[in-house]
Order: sequence, then structure tokens, then C-alpha cells
Amino acid sequence: MANQYEHLLTAIDVGSSKTCALVAEITDCGLRYRAHGVAESRGSRKGVIVDLDKAVGSIQKAIEQAEDIAGAPIERALLGVAGSHVRGLNSHGGVPFGTRPREIGREEIRLAVDKARAIPFPADREILHLLPQEFILDDQNGVHDPLGMMATRLEVRVHMVTAASSATQNVVTAVNRAGVHVDDTVFEPLACADAVLRSDERELGVCLADLGAGSTNLIVFLEGAVAHTAVIPIGGDHFTSDLSVGLCTPLAEAEKIKKVYGHAIPTFIPEGNEVEVPSVGDRPSRLIAQRMIGEILEPRARELFEMLRDNLRHSGLLELCVGGIVLSGGASRLPGILDIADSVLRRPVRLSWPTPLARMPSTLAEPEFATVLGLVFYGHRARTARGIQDDRWSSRLISLFARKGA
Repeated sequence: MANQYEHLLTAIDVGSSKTCALVAEITDCGLRYRAHGVAESRGSRKGVIVDLDKAVGSIQKAIEQAEDIAGAPIERALLGVAGSHVRGLNSHGGVPFGTRPREIGREEIRLAVDKARAIPFPADREILHLLPQEFILDDQNGVHDPLGMMATRLEVRVHMVTAASSATQNVVTAVNRAGVHVDDTVFEPLACADAVLRSDERELGVCLADLGAGSTNLIVFLEGAVAHTAVIPIGGDHFTSDLSVGLCTPLAEAEKIKKVYGHAIPTFIPEGNEVEVPSVGDRPSRLIAQRMIGEILEPRARELFEMLRDNLRHSGLLELCVGGIVLSGGASRLPGILDIADSVLRRPVRLSWPTPLARMPSTLAEPEFATVLGLVFYGHRARTARGIQDDRWSSRLISLFARKGA
């Protein structure tokens, strides 16, 4: 009975606006949709748990929905992690072998990687991912897999994704209390990339910007490897808050107005259009020009992409993103946001549409579900890689060498 549901793979995305659980079935032909559940997120803000009991309730609701559809219990899951507490940095390390060339084995690779990761971190931070970018054998760089090759020195360049230990553990605890064991935690844009990026974009250089409710999470790929990760502290909730303040309307009403009438470019809205706006308290509703909504949303949209541009420029990567910028997440659905991104970034921009699972409902084939779909794809890829690697390798390191499309 313990192995009865081993063919199922579950992913959980605890976002600031919604919590989603997705169950996929592993078949001989690949992954197939089995079930999903979605609940309004409560108790979490900007990727951080602020009320544990409320967060547990949201997770339980999403899980129970998925279990009812799947007809099977959810006991284990892959968990997405994101938010302003996540940091990324590049590192470099190597090991010499003497004057005579030596065959590179797994232990030599491990030693080089350990050298690269041997940098001091604050006590409250942990490494989520250790992502090899390239190996260098003597003077030969650009090596993806040095196993079995000969060299007198092995070096490796890596990208490390770190997170606040307490913030990560609080999300894990919430899922545990909902009755689900967390098999592993994954930086959400890294997983999202598996659902929305094409192999040629990864090779040319591309930035994936996942516009969530609480923040925008970035990941940059160059020559197929992760070159940069970052978090911009602006998300869809900031657009909603701006409307709530600017229109003097409750947050819930501002969210509805944003989704129905929102546009990031005021001049694209016909001048005569008017919108009824509920007031706070017992005051009567008012009619306002729809253009006013755009005039409130546009500055925030420009601020978001100016911060994104400055982040990439400071990292020396903006001009290297030849494949452009790919937008994902629910906030990327705001009309006009692609035009704002294009005018600020001066790079090709597209909205992502996630790769669907077989038999998946069409309602899930939307940018706001790209992360949870990516988590399933990532988990399957890591599980496949784990199955063909030596048992001595940790699952976290194994999944890194299993490059998408490799």
C-alpha cells in the first residue's frame, strides 16, 4: 500500500493571492493531468507566512479539492518558494590535481563544487539551489559535463539561490500541518522556466519575470545555464493597492476593477468610458472616467520595469538577453503591460503560455498557473535524473545537472 501512489507527482504553490495544488500522473508516455485544487491564499504576504493557521487552512482547502478529483490521498509534494527574502549570487571554485592529467570522476566534481559553495553566509540563510553554469578543465571553459575527461585542474562556476531559513521553514511547516510531507523546495522561477521557456531562448539569453501578487521573481538563462536570479518587490497587489487608494474604494472592489477595466496605458482607453466605483463606508458609488484607472496603473507598471531594467543592467545582463524578456504570473495579464515593458526595457517581450499536461483542463493553461505546472515538470525531470545517477549523489545536486533539453 505504501507504494500505491508512487506514480503520482504533486506540486504546491503557496502564493500571496492563491494557493494551488496540482497532481500529475507519471505514465509511460510522460506526465498526465490527474487533479488540481485552488484556494484563496490567507495568512501569506509577499511569499512569507504571516499567519500560520490561516495559511494552513488555505493549503488544506486546495489539497482537499485535488484529493477529491484525484480519488487518492496527497501525502507528499514539491513546494515552490519565492519572495523578497530570496537572493542569488555567482561563485567560482576549483581543485588542482598536480602536474599530470587525471580522469575527472564524480568525487572530483563534488570537490570543485564544494570549493565554489564555500563562502560565508549569515546564520539565517540556506542554499536552495546550487546551479553549475560551466566547468573549466585547465584552460578549456564551456564544459557542461566533465565526467570522464582528463585535466590537471578542474574549476566550476555556479549560481547559488539562497533564502531566509525561517521564511522557507514556515512555508514547509504550513504544508506539513496540512498533512503533506515536503519532498523538496524549489525556487519558483526555476520551476516556472520548465513550463514556459524554449530551449533556444535559454541558449541565446533570456529573462523570465514571474509577476506574482506580492513580488516579481526573476531568473536569467545564458547558454542554457542560470546566470542570475533576483526579486523585485512589486507585484499585482501593489497595482490593486494603488487603485484602492486612488479611487477611495475597498481593496476587494479595486481588485475587481483592475481585472475588468484595468489598462496600463491610459491613451488606449476611449475618452468617454465611465466606470462605477463603490465607495468606502456608507457613501454612494461614483462614476469615474475609465482613463483615471489607467493613469493610476501606468506609473506603477513603469516603476516595475524600470527596477527590472536597472537590476539586469547592474548585473551586466540586459544587453545579453538576446532572447528577450518573458512575462509570467497573474499580474502579467494586465492589458498594456507588454507595451510598457517593451518601451522601458527595449528588448523583445512576450507573455508566456505554459506547456499543458495531457488531459489538463484549459482553465489551467494560463500564465497564473505557469509556476505550479513548472513545479510538476521540474519534479519529473529531477526524479528521472535521480533514477539514472549514482545513489551517493544528493537529489538536490542531481537535479541541477539534468539540464532541460540536455
